[in-house]
Amino acid sequence: MAQSQKSVRQSVTLPSTVARRVQALAKRSRTSANRVIVDLIESGLEAKEREKVAFFDLADRLVQTSDRTEQKRLKEELARMTFGEP
Repeated sequence: MAQSQKSVRQSVTLPSTVARRVQALAKRSRTSANRVIVDLIESGLEAKEREKVAFFDLADRLVQTSDRTEQKRLKEELARMTFGEP
């Protein structure tokens, strides 16, 4: 039997430009702004989790490699992921 998730009411303030974009997405997809916001948050959380997994995969590869060139490349990639583009 599927267990339903309990909803928690949250209040957020969106910048007007973001609110307009959310409303436009809701209208285009014929759904509520609330549903659009929930979908966007879920997508963002999944993206953050993927970033975390990718970071730790790179860190593991860095630890396991003995090739100096590969180590340098992996360090640079980890630095970009951590600090952004230079």
